Amino acid sequence: MLAAVIVAFGLAGCTSISYYAQSVEGHVQIMAARKNVGRLIRDPSTPKALRAKLTSASAMRRFATEQLALPDNSSYRSYVDIGRADVTLAVFAAPQFSLTPITWCFPVFGCVPYRGYFSQKSAAENAAELQRQGLDVYVSGVTAYSTLGWFSDPLLSTMLRQDDTYIASLIFHELAHQKIYVNNDSAFNEAFAVAVETSGVRKWLRATGDPAGLRRYETDRKRRADFLGLIAQTRDELRQVYGSPRAPAQMAAAKAATIDKLRMRYRQMRDKRWAGYRGYDAWFNAPINNAKLAATAVYGEQVPAFLHLFDVCSGDYPRFYAAVRRIADLHEPSRAEALKAADTCN
Repeated sequence: MLAAVIVAFGLAGCTSISYYAQSVEGHVQIMAARKNVGRLIRDPSTPKALRAKLTSASAMRRFATEQLALPDNSSYRSYVDIGRADVTLAVFAAPQFSLTPITWCFPVFGCVPYRGYFSQKSAAENAAELQRQGLDVYVSGVTAYSTLGWFSDPLLSTMLRQDDTYIASLIFHELAHQKIYVNNDSAFNEAFAVAVETSGVRKWLRATGDPAGLRRYETDRKRRADFLGLIAQTRDELRQVYGSPRAPAQMAAAKAATIDKLRMRYRQMRDKRWAGYRGYDAWFNAPINNAKLAATAVYGEQVPAFLHLFDVCSGDYPRFYAAVRRIADLHEPSRAEALKAADTCN
């Protein structure tokens, strides 16, 4: 099993022994702690709140296969209480004056713009080392991860900490990674998974007869689109700054001013358009740098194009997946261009 874990996590010789150790140990501990969801639901000693969450998650898992044409395997049919707030920590980095993230390359998974850590200490040490190299660094907690079908991924306690809509979004998102995954194109992979997640949650809420939940979800999606619009505008402005002939000190000042402008625009949008909704305050109150902006863009920029393709395919998941596979087979940058230009499902 140890060798299989090493292969699945893409732990190549270019990584350090400590990275091997924390990745293998963290994953093996989770796999060893899995408990069958069905048995937990039937077990009278299972806490009532957990039983309710697992019952909902079990129904969502069936829905994912039967209605969304997602993989019918043993993933998300077991459960692990990991006893902490995040299952892993993702460390992102980017140069001081560039929005292009640093990437790390592994077998199986290809090149990705982050390194994942089960160990908080290891993540902090890696982040500190990257900062010493003069890079912008962003560390983000991760609620769930996918082994792309190499293992039977379990439901995690971190996945069940919010409402049913949140749980459904995570299950659909992570299973989408098992359906289609393109090496070396995180933006494509994440946007595809978000599109499956979004369309799937809408379908789930309609099927369960929850119009109020659907309205809340659509409101959240609109806010998310507004947020990503602010980030895109700021990224465009920073590209102009970084492409200018300014001296480093002047460029740093212009960078800081652009980020201050982003915060000001957010506050205006929050207080007026969002009528005081403060759900994004924590993101904006924390430090903002190139790594954080790059990480946010990975999960959002191509989502509208995928959702448009889904609509072009008449909401037919098998046809949609076939269209996505055809585009995935193209080389970059043709892949992104074809996705953006797609106006038929064939």
